[in-house]
Amino acid sequence: MKILVFAPHPDDEVLGCGGTMARYIDQGAEVTVCIVTSPQPPVYVYKDNLAEKNGWPHIIYPQIKAAHELLKIKETVFLQFPCVLLENEPRHVVNGKISEVIQKVKPDVVFIPHFGDMQKDHTIVSEAVMVAVRPKYAHIPRYVYSYECLSETEWNIPHVTNSFIPNTFIDITDYLPKKLEAMACFTSQVGEFPNPRSIEAVEALAKLRGSTSGFKAAEAFSLIREYRGIDG
Repeated sequence: MKILVFAPHPDDEVLGCGGTMARYIDQGAEVTVCIVTSPQPPVYVYKDNLAEKNGWPHIIYPQIKAAHELLKIKETVFLQFPCVLLENEPRHVVNGKISEVIQKVKPDVVFIPHFGDMQKDHTIVSEAVMVAVRPKYAHIPRYVYSYECLSETEWNIPHVTNSFIPNTFIDITDYLPKKLEAMACFTSQVGEFPNPRSIEAVEALAKLRGSTSGFKAAEAFSLIREYRGIDG
């Protein structure tokens, strides 16, 4: 099985489905992560102003590498669109790059950020992936899920169109420690509790989702699309 996770920014993939990725990989699946944006001048979102030749601030790239090696991610794809400026990019360019990734990886399952997240980059990535998974291309992923992302999903303006409504829960009881360890690799992003991007908050959400679904720890998703052929 091939899994493709789209992350608007580094650490979104671990926050949203770090435990699920670890579980899939342990079961023999190949997991690819596509990080869509990178901090670029004149805007630096992360806590360092030094840019490496790949466009990433000096401090964040080793953190991504450490987290993904820990989880045994097969490949990390960097699209390097400008962080927090994605709405300034031509829509057809963003859609096209994301479609290229999908057609290259040929995933069975795709994970995307919740379209109602507060950060606009999340919404744009979510919408772009949905354009790219329409049943008109050479490869069509069988399942598309959206994930929640602490500090983005829960902090938006309360409205029915923004609500994250999970309908799928994946047991990560055995993989929660690895998720927390991977999250801890992002030292420039992790804060002290009650910061939502703290280790304590990440663990608390996993336990809350677990208590909702009968597990000790879980990650919650919204099943957006399922394609079935005549063979079921």
